Amino acid sequence: MTKPSIHPTADVQSDKLGDGTRVWQYVVILADAVIGSDSNICSHCFIENDVIIGHRVTVKCGVQLWDGIRVEDDVFIGPNVTFTNDPFPRSRQPPNEFTRTVIKQGASIGANATLLPGITIGTRAMIGAGSVVTRDVPPGAVVVGNPAKVVRYADTVHPATEGSRRTRDDVTTPIVDGVRWLDMTVASDVRGQLTVTQWDQHLPFLPERAFFVHHVPSAKVRGEHAHKVCEQVLIALGGSVKVVVDDGHVRQQFSVADGSRGLYIPAGIWATQYDYSPDCVLAVFASHKYDESDYLRDYDQYLAYRKQ
Repeated sequence: MTKPSIHPTADVQSDKLGDGTRVWQYVVILADAVIGSDSNICSHCFIENDVIIGHRVTVKCGVQLWDGIRVEDDVFIGPNVTFTNDPFPRSRQPPNEFTRTVIKQGASIGANATLLPGITIGTRAMIGAGSVVTRDVPPGAVVVGNPAKVVRYADTVHPATEGSRRTRDDVTTPIVDGVRWLDMTVASDVRGQLTVTQWDQHLPFLPERAFFVHHVPSAKVRGEHAHKVCEQVLIALGGSVKVVVDDGHVRQQFSVADGSRGLYIPAGIWATQYDYSPDCVLAVFASHKYDESDYLRDYDQYLAYRKQ
């Protein structure tokens, strides 16, 4: 075991620092702060009392971590990232309890990003430099801009750029457990296009529910859940949408478009849709009726469920 390394110019009032943690020049850490092992707190940082930092965390120069902030293991916080903890601040009028902000395991926050209070940055998400984050960020999402929006997902394997019948190369071949393309019957002529979905021919189940998603702003993310028993088929009747599927080990992205085939998502697969085109109409056929108890909406709980 290696004791924490604290630079002589640092003001470290806490005795709750883990083995091997390094604290550099002109850092201030108040008495009740907790920092795990093998973390790196770079120069000119300030860490308030009600702050918990996990193991192997890097906090670069010029970062202030205020009361209510929770940072899990293996997080990277870039230089001059700005955190907030009070949505309605007034001088010398602190709230009874500060709003909780959580940075989940393995997430990265780029330089000069600003995070509003009370949000959660999902596992292995990435915040682009200079972004202003105003709401929760999904696990694995890459967000940029002001306000920040999802532009892609990190750690995807063979991201597919087209979901149409015309692209049949390896890049569009599903490798996530049980996910596959299903061919639809399409009739097309000068009058338009007709997509046929016949239960006993095109779908691997008899659907008990169908719904249609449309008029979705391009910045919005939908889905972000898995089902315990329900299976689904997604068909874009107009426009396109990116679909990310994840079995807890492999994450893959597809573009669902053209209406000539649907993406089959079995039970137990985490699925997210984003980057809807303005004209997108997404048809979803489900094997079961709506049942809230069938949903897994928290990604950490989903990972635990997959390990059962």
